[in-house]
Amino acid sequence: MRSAWLGLLLLSACASGDGAVADPTTTPTTVAVGNTAQGDTADEPTAVEGTTPPTTGASGTVPSTTERTVVSPEGFATTEAIVTKADGTTCEVCVWLADTARQRSRGLMFATDLAPAEAMAFRYPDPHTGTFWMKNTVLPLSIAFFAPDGSFLESFDMEPCTTDSCPRYRTPRDFLVAVEVPQGGLAELGLVAGSRLELLDVSCVAAPSG
Repeated sequence: MRSAWLGLLLLSACASGDGAVADPTTTPTTVAVGNTAQGDTADEPTAVEGTTPPTTGASGTVPSTTERTVVSPEGFATTEAIVTKADGTTCEVCVWLADTARQRSRGLMFATDLAPAEAMAFRYPDPHTGTFWMKNTVLPLSIAFFAPDGSFLESFDMEPCTTDSCPRYRTPRDFLVAVEVPQGGLAELGLVAGSRLELLDVSCVAAPSG
């Protein structure tokens, strides 16, 4: 594994941005209280881990799109990710890491800003197939999926959903990591067809904006 200082010397930041989340689990559960976006099981859409779908965020209410209060992800560590673009150049991205079933089911529900990171990465212990949904997610998102070897598989956009019935978005087969960013932000970070992704498990801070 590359060291943090070596990564900082050799890599440039891809970009800066905000984002939100989603996450499938391997067993049916209900949505966990958290930030904003969810996923479910391999073949059957279900709710996510927790007890009951939340109706309030960290501040006690579901943020509306007209509110100016910034709601950032809580309960996640950041990690440095290395993106190798289709042309072979590399850059670094700071991501929130959803690495446990509870974190993946929480995702970016209710989040309005991803700062100080630029994306959220959902990492699974084994290759995974399922569906994502946007329950209690207020930001429109783009999501990219990566295989166990780090290669890009597929990407698509997802729309916010704060109602009781939300669309399910089917994932590609056997992905290991999914990365969510504010809608339209994948290309800016190099997370497009032909790219590769590596999570370094090294704590990071967001790249400076601009």
